[in-house]
Amino acid sequence: MPNQHYPNLLAPLDLGFTTLRNRTIMGSMHTGLEDRFYNYHKLAEYFRERARGGAGLIVTGGISPNRRGWLLPFGGTMNSLGDIWNHKKVTRAVHEEGGKIVMQILHSGRYGYQPFVVSASAKKSPISMFKPKALSESGIESTIRSYVRCARLAQKSGYDGVEIMGSEGYLLNQFLCARTNLRQDRWGGSIANRMRLPVEIVRRVRAAVGKNFIIMYRHSILDLVEGGNSWQEVIEVAQALQQAGVTILNTGIGWHEARVPTIVTSVPRAAFASVAGRLKKAVSIPVVASNRINMPDQGEAIIARGDADMVSMARPFLADPEFVNKAAAGRADEINTCIACNQACLDHTFSNKRASCLVNPRAGHETELRYLKTTRRKRVAVIGAGPAGLSASTVAAECGHDVTLFDSSDSIGGQFKIAMQVPGKEEFAETLRYFGKKLASTGVKLALNQRVNREQLLAQGFDDIIVATGIVPRTPKLEGVNHPKVLSYLDVLLHKKPVGKRVAIIGAGGIGFDVGEYLLHDPAVALPVPLTHWFTEWGVDPQAQNNGGLITPEPAHPYRQIYLLQRKVSKVGAGLGKTSGWVHRATLQRNGVEMLAGVEYVKVDDQGLHITVGGAARLLEVDHVILCAGQESLTELMPENLAEHGPRFHKIGGAALASELDAKRAIKEGAELAASL
Repeated sequence: MPNQHYPNLLAPLDLGFTTLRNRTIMGSMHTGLEDRFYNYHKLAEYFRERARGGAGLIVTGGISPNRRGWLLPFGGTMNSLGDIWNHKKVTRAVHEEGGKIVMQILHSGRYGYQPFVVSASAKKSPISMFKPKALSESGIESTIRSYVRCARLAQKSGYDGVEIMGSEGYLLNQFLCARTNLRQDRWGGSIANRMRLPVEIVRRVRAAVGKNFIIMYRHSILDLVEGGNSWQEVIEVAQALQQAGVTILNTGIGWHEARVPTIVTSVPRAAFASVAGRLKKAVSIPVVASNRINMPDQGEAIIARGDADMVSMARPFLADPEFVNKAAAGRADEINTCIACNQACLDHTFSNKRASCLVNPRAGHETELRYLKTTRRKRVAVIGAGPAGLSASTVAAECGHDVTLFDSSDSIGGQFKIAMQVPGKEEFAETLRYFGKKLASTGVKLALNQRVNREQLLAQGFDDIIVATGIVPRTPKLEGVNHPKVLSYLDVLLHKKPVGKRVAIIGAGGIGFDVGEYLLHDPAVALPVPLTHWFTEWGVDPQAQNNGGLITPEPAHPYRQIYLLQRKVSKVGAGLGKTSGWVHRATLQRNGVEMLAGVEYVKVDDQGLHITVGGAARLLEVDHVILCAGQESLTELMPENLAEHGPRFHKIGGAALASELDAKRAIKEGAELAASL
């Protein structure tokens, strides 16, 4: 019987030789656990939770078919019988929960961060320091054999199939596109030659594994780089892959070196689903839509209108392993939604750290961060309903403690209430919706509009008092700082005070960039912007009439003249997220924001802001000066001598460290502390 809430998304998919229990795919997400054999028991539990949570099909992080394909030295590889034992831990865990899992075969090509990289041609990538060697004819043949051996070993390990990674600019994508394939032999030139390698790999893998084994191919349908493929070439490749034996066509959007954002939070939800829909009309095998699909209603709509047969969601399954079960039970409002911040997942991956999730710190740490029921119920007070306090209170209550959450505001959220005012960060509201439901379901007593003091807390007999009061903005020592032109970022984002057309922002950290993006927006224009406007703003043609799907971006029409200033002499915005910071910098640059480093602030007066840059005096004739110059911890509730008090006092989040607001750290600290009580 069809699911009454999501009849299309949660319908089974018959592949002929096997049936997937629904149309959701937990897409590939590299965690770092894949790269070390001693972490495979952790990887198994990570996937077990997602299988138990109802995922229709799970895809592992990328596993290289040989050493030349490593992303990093000694990265996850499947090329010998000795690798099978570890992978069986993963497949066994998933199958015990009724799930299905495929192993992604990923050869990094010129994207590898190791000295043995190879590619179609000896053309260096802008995102790796190593120049690749062009594969010889014998090297290509060896690579094909490596893929076949890898797939057969995956089959012996108990995987239900493999996903062959052919998008995002990795090796097979490098062969497919004239941008990186400069060859003059039978592996280069025409599209028939350029696609020879991926098609031959699929053909030989199918012959090796038989017909009752899933081969999913991740196909780049919009390269979003100069020298990318035309839509006709995309279709021609897809049809050849189908003929060669592919079971499912997954879709990839953009290369890693592309200068168009594809998965950050400012990208509209399901922005590229219609492109998958065009591909679906050209083939007869199931097609998967991907990128920025983070709630079940989007997946349901995509499948219902015929744009895809399945939807791939990688980060949403990091955020909530119970995604499918909650949707199936009509509890979508309880889903811990991925906000596409990238801070704990992709930023960690590209910094060689273990991937996790900002809104779910248990992701990737299932065997270490456990929310176990307590045998000693405590009375716990949490002060501050920002990210740290919300995390601490809900986890403590989930573990069985009696929790009261205090906040002086009339609503939960703290700094998230401020962040969600910024265009492109509307998703932060989803986290507050989730925590609101979680407070209710775990039985946390919520005491809003209450600014409690230490004596009141002590009088109520709490066993533990968690101070999560956050921060207060720091006011720099500056002549004229009390001038009417001067506003704090709270005045602008939270209190909505009027701001003139010429603005200087003091402080170019995350908050400074947020304020800059907020002030670029014309308040008369409704948010979020239409998808068509986003496409023209970033120069994307979803019809892919030009190679790579690129067009000339629409000229920017800044609503304000903005200066973004910092004392540091380093690059403005250097401390922003590794995979999203460039998007924020590009947005401000395109809108003419002047970014100045090495600034000394002199004074504010009726003329504006007086500064010196490189020893030269300068006057910025602005209407307002916005202070984003850091913050200080709010710790008035903490006793000077902790040993004198019965309750144990703890401080987390901004109250513990205010040097730079960090929701990832705040939520993680709250969860870890609560689990340890």
